[in-house]
Amino acid sequence: MRYFVVAVGKARPPYLDDLEHYAKLLSRYARVDVIEVSDDEALQRRIPERAWVCLLDSRGRAYSSEAFSGWLEERRQAGRDVCFVIGGAFGTELAHADHKLSFGPATLPHLLARVVLMEQLYRAHKILANEPYHH
Repeated sequence: MRYFVVAVGKARPPYLDDLEHYAKLLSRYARVDVIEVSDDEALQRRIPERAWVCLLDSRGRAYSSEAFSGWLEERRQAGRDVCFVIGGAFGTELAHADHKLSFGPATLPHLLARVVLMEQLYRAHKILANEPYHH
């Protein structure tokens, strides 16, 4: 399974270290391609054609870590890559999203949302592999 993270903005400190850390840990389980773009218009163009599109949105569906891992496993079983879309500082609207994912009702800074996404992807794969999680 392959993940794409298409996000507005370039990662920078203090978030950059955490993003690199989780990308390294996650690389053992899945391929993650991060595509950074300058604005919402570029965001739309960089979404892979056949991927399941999941927009991060505070109004989306929230999951426990276990439920999120189950949701990812369903996508894997369906044989489709997943593209997570993270808008810029003012959010984004997509012409088409298969799903909207929330990490809670609070609005997170877009770079922090990216760190949380990478951590949750890693945690989900640890759950699916029946391995302990200690990070």
